[in-house]
Amino acid sequence: MKIDFPKIPEELPVRNFHDIFYEEDPELEMCKIIDSTFEDEVLDRVRLSNMVIKNCRFNNTDFHNIDITDVRFENCDLSNANLSKSSIHRVVFNNCKLLGADFTESRFGNVEFDNSVLNLVAFGNSKLEKVIFQEASLISSDFYDCKFKRVEFQLCNLDRTNFEKTSLKGIDISSSTFDALTVSLDDLKGCKVSTYQAIQFATLLGLIIKD
Repeated sequence: MKIDFPKIPEELPVRNFHDIFYEEDPELEMCKIIDSTFEDEVLDRVRLSNMVIKNCRFNNTDFHNIDITDVRFENCDLSNANLSKSSIHRVVFNNCKLLGADFTESRFGNVEFDNSVLNLVAFGNSKLEKVIFQEASLISSDFYDCKFKRVEFQLCNLDRTNFEKTSLKGIDISSSTFDALTVSLDDLKGCKVSTYQAIQFATLLGLIIKD
């Protein structure tokens, strides 16, 4: 699946993320943020656009209602950050740590999580369209009651991920791994799985497979 990647100019001025406090509105755009630490802060309705954010830390920061468009995050730590009710479009998270982040009630469009850690991340009640999880760790992540449209899980760790009340019809998880999943039979209909995964699901259903 092809997605629309962030539209970011090659030449960008370097700024510090704390510059956002000096803006009339909590907004940063058309810049590059490198090596900033912005932890344990609270900002409502932040807007980030057309920028690169690299080697930055946002642990435990409250960014609820954030709007992120045309942004690339590289080697960033957003562990336990609150990004609930956010709007995230044409965004790439590359080699990022998002352990325990909160994305509940958010909207994602043309987003890629590449080589990133999303263990214990909450996506509940979100809408995801054209989203790629590439070699991502999603252990014990929560996709409760989400709407998926063209979502891919490529070579991911989905162990103990929760897909309750989320239809996996047309979703391909065949290249990913898990020991256990939380998903209902109805929501599993139309999901693309590997032969080994089909045996795993049969075992989880209590079936005894004989050659």
